[in-house]
Amino acid sequence: MQLLIIGSLGGQIGAASRIAMARGAKVSHSEDIAKGLQVLRSGQSPDLVMIDATLSVADLISALESERISVPVVACGTGTDADVAVRAIKAGAEEYVPLPPNPELIAAILTAVVEEDHNIVHADGKTANLLKLAEQIAPSDASVLITGASGTGKELMARYIHGKSRRADKRFVAVNCAAIPDNLLESELFGHEKGAFTGAVARRIGKFEEANGGTLLLDEISEMDPRMQAKLLRAIQEREIDRVGGRQPVKVDVRILATSNRDLRQEVSQGNFREDLYFRLNVVNLVVPPLRERVEDIGVLATYFVKKYAKANGVEPRPLSPEAQRLLRQYEWPGNVRELENAAHRAVLLSTGPEIGSEAFGLVERAAGPLAAKDGTATAPPASQASAGDTAAGEQRGSGLVGRTVSDVERELIIDTLHHCLGNRTHAASILGISIRTLRNKLKQYVEQGFAVPMPGEGERSAA
Repeated sequence: MQLLIIGSLGGQIGAASRIAMARGAKVSHSEDIAKGLQVLRSGQSPDLVMIDATLSVADLISALESERISVPVVACGTGTDADVAVRAIKAGAEEYVPLPPNPELIAAILTAVVEEDHNIVHADGKTANLLKLAEQIAPSDASVLITGASGTGKELMARYIHGKSRRADKRFVAVNCAAIPDNLLESELFGHEKGAFTGAVARRIGKFEEANGGTLLLDEISEMDPRMQAKLLRAIQEREIDRVGGRQPVKVDVRILATSNRDLRQEVSQGNFREDLYFRLNVVNLVVPPLRERVEDIGVLATYFVKKYAKANGVEPRPLSPEAQRLLRQYEWPGNVRELENAAHRAVLLSTGPEIGSEAFGLVERAAGPLAAKDGTATAPPASQASAGDTAAGEQRGSGLVGRTVSDVERELIIDTLHHCLGNRTHAASILGISIRTLRNKLKQYVEQGFAVPMPGEGERSAA
């Protein structure tokens, strides 16, 4: 990923940069907001902006909004001044990071924004066959539509195709069509000229030009507004784009890859997606199967993620217990590989002893019903595998939960985790195994209901 740091960060710029680069990020630095905006307009747009909280976070956010630049912003400040953190969050920052920087926290934030580990770890024959097909079509310039449920690894597959293509030495640029508001997406894709709209104080290069000569990934393209679909179709057909407010078309040479977690044929039949665009994109369709259909991948992925997060958290990797391995293979994985990764991260943080037990993953309580056996029949864990201590602990937990609603228990868990993380939303979301967007929506709901929600810098450790 590419990271832009704006400001001096009170002398901590070197430490923050080194940690980010150790996590695989490419780091650039601008001394002030004006120079940072120049970078953002130039076609070298980063995946994340970190800004010194002593600068005006509100001014940066306002400029990004007025120029229709969509990029997550994280504020950083020395110490744990709650007032500074609150102002930064209220101004629109995604997160507040206290300095000196904590490597685990920096890693969690970078992971939440974009996962830079592009390895496709697998052992299942279905995955191997899919990779073989991807490698076969990679050298062409044909558009590829990659479909599958959320969390199956569609973007990883797109990066794999790019890496095996003749464009591998050029840029790979990804645009999340679901994350960018409709009124910003046109400028994000095609760029704009100075004066094109109120707030357009300079020319901005869009993603098509940024990816010129390389590959452009349109992630979750089914979320794109029909008006934008028409403009995208023209750009693909004519191999040229029109900047917003521009007078001359700009020639571009990009290979288009697109992903969707929906059935686009059904979306076409329902009038939600243009048929002509669908045929343009669907020269080749790669379907990534859900994790439950490639069971042999589960064990190697779990081991891979355990080693990864053990290293990230500075602990020794531990093997999975036989019971944990059985649980992982039998769990349905509705969130696919993304859920498995979050569960493995949680297990590394919560497990004790020489092995990682099944209880550290927190999956039994999350299953909708009895665990599914390998042959598809339902099974319950054998009674012989539950110790007396486990039974007593289960009865104690159950007695504390009986009579309470699921929403009450969920709220208590989320707020307690946030206290433990000193109010840091990104770190809490990583531990809870949910997206940062889901967490923020929950917290907004709790505040509206009158519950106290810890702000960045507040929590159980700061109270000591």
